[in-house]
Amino acid sequence: MTSPSFQAVLAAPGFCIGVQCDDDELHAIRYLEPCAEIAPSSFLADEAVRQLRAYLSDPDFHFALPLRPSGTPFQRRVWEQISAIPSRQTRTYGDLAKALRSAPRAVGQACGANFFPLVIPCHRVVASGGGLGGFARQRGGFLLEIKRWLLDHERR
Repeated sequence: MTSPSFQAVLAAPGFCIGVQCDDDELHAIRYLEPCAEIAPSSFLADEAVRQLRAYLSDPDFHFALPLRPSGTPFQRRVWEQISAIPSRQTRTYGDLAKALRSAPRAVGQACGANFFPLVIPCHRVVASGGGLGGFARQRGGFLLEIKRWLLDHERR
């Protein structure tokens, strides 16, 4: 299995963020274990890094990046709902499922398929009863710690 190539990697507190793009569209953002930064190799990668750093400095920052169309129609509907969640707020999987007339598990699967975390802030979707739920298709470990950090960052 080959690792994906990144047009930029930036360090965040305790993790890194990989940017995959071409000259016109962002293809994906990936959370990575701490690693060496990679300088942006294109104008769009540089702009993505600039905006990601702006968010890391100010959780109220609003992204404006050209995203490559992806996902199923249902996933895109879920991502649209997630994108409407303001910074410093959360919604439960059940809240979104009710709004979409779907099931919480389907919402969770769409969250896990999100190619653009932070830009589409799936970390703001939590379990009912105050739990974190999963994150990026994981129920624990490194990625869940990133979700915890992001929610704490937005509460500051």
